[in-house]
Amino acid sequence: MVHGKKLAVDVLLPSVLEDDDAEAESEKLQLGERRASRTGVDVRGPKDRRSSPDGNVLDGGESEGEEEEEEEEEEENEEEELGGEERVISDEDYDTDLELGDKEEAYDPTGQTSYMEACEALQVAPASYFLRHMKNSEMSMMHRGLGPQGTKALAVPLVTNTSILRLNLRDNWMEGMGGAAIAEMLKENCYITEVDLSDNNLGDHGARAFAGMLKENISLLSLNLSGNHFTDRSAEHLGPALISNAKLQHLDLSHNALGDRSGQNLGDSLSENTGLRSLSLAWNCIRGRGAVMLANGLGGNIFLRTVDLSFNGFGKEGAIALGQALKENAVMEELNVSSNRIPPEGAIHLAMGLKVNKTIKSLNMGRNPIQNAGCYGILKSLQENPDSAMEKLDFSDITVNQDFEDLYTAVKEIFPVLTVNHGGRIGAFRKAKA
Repeated sequence: MVHGKKLAVDVLLPSVLEDDDAEAESEKLQLGERRASRTGVDVRGPKDRRSSPDGNVLDGGESEGEEEEEEEEEEENEEEELGGEERVISDEDYDTDLELGDKEEAYDPTGQTSYMEACEALQVAPASYFLRHMKNSEMSMMHRGLGPQGTKALAVPLVTNTSILRLNLRDNWMEGMGGAAIAEMLKENCYITEVDLSDNNLGDHGARAFAGMLKENISLLSLNLSGNHFTDRSAEHLGPALISNAKLQHLDLSHNALGDRSGQNLGDSLSENTGLRSLSLAWNCIRGRGAVMLANGLGGNIFLRTVDLSFNGFGKEGAIALGQALKENAVMEELNVSSNRIPPEGAIHLAMGLKVNKTIKSLNMGRNPIQNAGCYGILKSLQENPDSAMEKLDFSDITVNQDFEDLYTAVKEIFPVLTVNHGGRIGAFRKAKA
């Protein structure tokens, strides 16, 4: 029976081919062409194939399978093409990452690279000391002769430097241009807390630049601008800056040319300032109405602890205003008004403020023509004020008599810690001459 069935199949198969000869031939040709065109290997598994009794593959969905395979091949080719494009894009991205990486590796937080580039651009010689100490917390470069251009180059790396906390560039003749560069740097740098730019001839231009900086900086605690040829015009800029800045605690404006108008501007500002703890206006030209206005501002300030007004021209009017300020001020601890042409009457009026003041610990009245009467009046005011905190009185270069010595002995019993310095006793000089 099996042999008969095989014969029947052999007989039927040619008849089927004869009946559909053209169609079969075309299919064979198509299949042959497709198979010839295919270069890949058939990866279909056994479950996807069906065999005829004679062992030939008769996949009923052969044409559809071939089409699916071709579509898969086309998709693979497209994916390969897309993959190639993606690889190209990723390669480009990778190159960019390398470039960025190179830049990051080249970045120097101390700013040495940027400093060298700035020096080259400004045609100045790099300061080897600066390069060696850029990682220190304190940078002190006094008397180096940097000049305006050298200071500008120095300011470039300081913008991003995070190590330096205290900067001393005293006496480098940076002038207004260099000062403006440092001021701009301090607008960006939030690490530097102490700056000394004294004796740099900053002038009014530099003062204006630092006034702008003080309106923006929130980290600077101490600023020394002594000896920079500031005038009343400088005070016009610095005054408003002191009102807006509540962070700066120590300001030195000594050895400048601040006059009467400066006293008025600074007096108005000090009455509203809430940050300063110490202020030096020594060696200026503040007198007359300017001195009175400045004293009034000190009376309204409730934060200042130390004030140096020595070597100005307060005179009698200024001393009277200071006496009134001492009545109102309840925080000031140290006051220096030495060398201010204060007469005995001015000292007596200032003493009236000391009768009620409870915070002042040190008063320097030396080198004023207050004579023995002024010294005696100030010491007497302490005797009448049991709540006085006075610890030191300085009457340098002012001679006193025996009455003052006797009063001092009595006051010493009330305030054992009190020390008084004066220019000697009148009687002692007479005995020495004899």
